[in-house]
Amino acid sequence: MDHIHPLSQAIINGKRKLVPDLVQECLDAGETAQFVVEERLVPGMMVVGERFKNNEIFVPEMLIAARAMKSALAILEPILVHDGFKPDFKAIIATVEGDLHDIGKNLVSMMWKGANIEVIDLGVNIPAAKFAEAVAEHKPNIVGLSALLTTTMPAMRDAIDAIKETGHPVKIVIGGAPVTQDFADEVGADGYAQDAGTAADLALSLLKA
Repeated sequence: MDHIHPLSQAIINGKRKLVPDLVQECLDAGETAQFVVEERLVPGMMVVGERFKNNEIFVPEMLIAARAMKSALAILEPILVHDGFKPDFKAIIATVEGDLHDIGKNLVSMMWKGANIEVIDLGVNIPAAKFAEAVAEHKPNIVGLSALLTTTMPAMRDAIDAIKETGHPVKIVIGGAPVTQDFADEVGADGYAQDAGTAADLALSLLKA
């Protein structure tokens, strides 16, 4: 991607106030909402994810980019719904029971949206039974579980067990400060996302496998 579109660049730089006008310019130029998402927003968020992964930017910059992305989606999502556009995949994401932290979850949610995945965010402090209910109701392709506290890691295991008991074939990804690949293997998760930057690549590699 030699030439970065101004909208992609605005997402990368977190220029939230510029984004709505740039989105409108794209639409006025005849680009469909789907095209704007796939060719303008996704490349921008992929650059953000890559830079985060390489320690070129950190959580504050990720949050600013995510907010810029959100301001674009606020305009585009109603158009996409009206046009009958369907994202490639559907995800459920939440922080597990006993844990009220949501920054990491919110960043992953934005990265997934940026990768053309529909995200149903259940929120924080979600018990295992709620995960199972949501999976049975929404039939997602992937579920993301987040935990920031060591004390809430057992709740992750409970949630994974409950999700598997539904019998719905779904990929499960976990992440958060105390979580490791070993723990992911131990509890039967399909993947471990070290950070929000790797979460989109991980999800897509699992979903397209």
